[in-house]
Amino acid sequence: MATASVAFKSREDHRKQIELEEARKAGLAPAEVDEDGKEINPHIPQYMSSAPWYLNAERPSLKHQRKWKSDPNYTTSWYDRGAKTFQAQKYRKGACENCGAMTHNAKACMERPRKVGAKHTDKHIAADEKVETFELDYDGKRDRWNGYDASTYARVIERYEARDDARKKFLKEQQLKRLEKGDQNDEGAAIDEAEDEDDLRVDEAKVDESKQMDFAKVEKRVRTTGGGSTGTVRNLRIREDTAKYLLNLDVNSAHYDPKTRSMREDPLPEADPNEKFYLGDNQYRSSGQALEFKDLNIHAWEAFDKGQDVHMQAAPSQAELLYKNFKVMKEKLKSQTKDTIIEKYGNAADEDKLPRELLLGQSERQVEYDRAGRIVKGQEVAIPRSKYEEDVYINNHTTVWGSWWKDHQWGFKCCKQTIRNSYCTGAAGIEAAEAAGDLMRANIARKESAAEDPKPIEEKRPATWGTDVPDDVVLDEKLLADALKKEDQRKREEKDERKRKYNVRWNDQVTQEDMEAYRMKKVHHDDPMKNFS
Repeated sequence: MATASVAFKSREDHRKQIELEEARKAGLAPAEVDEDGKEINPHIPQYMSSAPWYLNAERPSLKHQRKWKSDPNYTTSWYDRGAKTFQAQKYRKGACENCGAMTHNAKACMERPRKVGAKHTDKHIAADEKVETFELDYDGKRDRWNGYDASTYARVIERYEARDDARKKFLKEQQLKRLEKGDQNDEGAAIDEAEDEDDLRVDEAKVDESKQMDFAKVEKRVRTTGGGSTGTVRNLRIREDTAKYLLNLDVNSAHYDPKTRSMREDPLPEADPNEKFYLGDNQYRSSGQALEFKDLNIHAWEAFDKGQDVHMQAAPSQAELLYKNFKVMKEKLKSQTKDTIIEKYGNAADEDKLPRELLLGQSERQVEYDRAGRIVKGQEVAIPRSKYEEDVYINNHTTVWGSWWKDHQWGFKCCKQTIRNSYCTGAAGIEAAEAAGDLMRANIARKESAAEDPKPIEEKRPATWGTDVPDDVVLDEKLLADALKKEDQRKREEKDERKRKYNVRWNDQVTQEDMEAYRMKKVHHDDPMKNFS
């Protein structure tokens, strides 16, 4: 893999090199070793393991991927704070005029300005500070904890331990004072003392938590680059609570998303619901104010679809106000509808209650039954009634519908009519119906007899003017034949008028034979009733 730039290889050498690399990846061959004796991972890509040509690498190595331009002048040490080097006894030329140290001037002096400087008094000369200069690398310049002494954290531990000891001592003194003042035999007093003690512990715990809450603060800049206003974000999670992902360590249990810190499903579905304090994030989405917010969004969407100018994100206050008004109007409309129904049909809940005998079906009447469950004595046999209205006479009928049956049809017995909404005609209607039936039967019989003995059809010749030909009209057969030929010739000329000559002569004298020929041709071609003659 990590080979140096070598000369040209033949096809066979290249194939062997590829086979060797595949064997190293599969673990069949030992990994390649660099010049320092370290194994090179065979799965490193070639573009990372191959050294650039200008390095002239002779052996496989990964040094070109490491930081090989390291400056030995860089250091990770830090300033020796408060260190002194030389303590002078008298003022020296060029030293600080205020304190007498040679490492700074009067303008940069950190001591209190003296009334008369060391230059003039030559007394209390300050020692020279230890001045160091470091050339730090990139990480050293940005190391926040560079020069931090971890031993100084012992002071923090000592402070907290002293606070705990003081709290315990205070609690013990309070208990001793209660024991001296209280009466041990009085149970009421003992109960009060126990309650006071619990209250004291609770108050002390509250004080402790309020002091510890400062450790959960997160100071962050708000829309500023170099300073400005800060926002305090408190960690609301109680550290004594068990994390969601630790409730059920089974791999196949509810999925936990570490990015959003959400667990939608119940991690312990088989546990007792009364003993569980966490039921999954979906439980919060389907309960409480989440449902109200969901209904508010749905109402805003539906109102926007129906043409109202409302948007939940653009104007949430307006959408919430519209939703409240909608609920009020809906309740008012529901109450009005309820009042209308009660006014029309009544309210069975407000009416007087039925007697106890009717509710429980108890009475003083004795009824005897046989083994089959039939009534023997004590009660009349109830006639079964249908779900339809009975004994209702309509349209002046004296009998009900269905009291008469004939030819697979129901009807009224009083007038023998089979039409449901017909008006009663009485006996006269029956006689008229019988007469109509007799007439219909006679017509059917006459038609059947006529079909059996057909009469010869007399041929009628049509007249010239559309009526039957009278007996006194005599037509010449020869002239009729000539007229038919002339009619055929005339029709042919009408089809193609271009063949008609300019000096054509018309004969206006029409004979009976010409009219008969015209009539016969017209009936044969144009008459729509020619098939019914």
